[in-house]
Amino acid sequence: MKPFRLLQRSAALAALALPIAAFAFPNQPIEWVVPYAAGGGSDVVARTIASEMTKTLGQPIIINNKPGAGTNIGAAYAAKANPDGHVVLTADTATLAANPFLYSKPGYNAEKDFAAVGLMARFPMILVVNPQQVPAKDLKEFLAWAKSQPNSVAYGTPGAGSPHHLAMELFSDLAGVKLTHVPYKGAAPAVQDVIGGQVPVMFVDTASGAPHIRSGKLRAIGVASPKRVQSFNTVPTLDEQGLKGFEAYAWQGMVAPAKTPAAAVDVLNKALVKAIDTPAVKERFQSLGLEAIPSSPQDMAAYAKSEREKWGKVIQSKGIKLD
Repeated sequence: MKPFRLLQRSAALAALALPIAAFAFPNQPIEWVVPYAAGGGSDVVARTIASEMTKTLGQPIIINNKPGAGTNIGAAYAAKANPDGHVVLTADTATLAANPFLYSKPGYNAEKDFAAVGLMARFPMILVVNPQQVPAKDLKEFLAWAKSQPNSVAYGTPGAGSPHHLAMELFSDLAGVKLTHVPYKGAAPAVQDVIGGQVPVMFVDTASGAPHIRSGKLRAIGVASPKRVQSFNTVPTLDEQGLKGFEAYAWQGMVAPAKTPAAAVDVLNKALVKAIDTPAVKERFQSLGLEAIPSSPQDMAAYAKSEREKWGKVIQSKGIKLD
């Protein structure tokens, strides 16, 4: 081979090798933004998965709780982060499906500002009450009690526009009962106020509600899924109790800022899927009543799009706006 052509080939090979050598990912701690308060179901899931992903990635994952505005605060923060793969966000039904319709200016674009990494888990939701305040033990008794109250019954949620909020709005319509929304900054404070008696009822996801249902601090009225939840198989579904076709889940996935290198997304996805398949995460998910739904980035993007279409129709038909 002639020297000049050899030099050309060497330069070309070097040019190909440079991006690979330069892209050592991850090369610093990863910031995982959780747009809910510490201690809630979203926080528990993130910390459980993060501890396993750290082992694969070789870098610590730092949880940064940024609650408020129905996940908008955390989502807007993550959307503007450096797209090098070292910032990820827990993105859920609210972030990617509901907020684009609930807020005129959420602070981010759900379709353009994020790169999907992968789905994580689906949270069956359960209608629960404070057993000291609400005598009802099933749906029929709850509706009779609620309709007998002189004032509208208050219910808590992790925040306006959250899946829990939309689930209760739909429940209120289908069940024909008037309820008043009391939003909180996360599931944990909402659950604590139901336990403390400040509000008597809420839809709680299994992650944040499971220990309190088992301890008796909360009484489960019915599950908002087509089938009973395995970890609460004695609790009938709301569909079983007459609220036909009622179904509501909260789901979560991981996203990174848009323009994050595909190679980084691939590394994160592989670590995420591996973590979800570990005995530690499986055991934790089972104890919380969660359904693992790991996916590829492409499948998560498609799922988020279908959820936007579904909940967008519900929100627009009911005229719900949060600003």
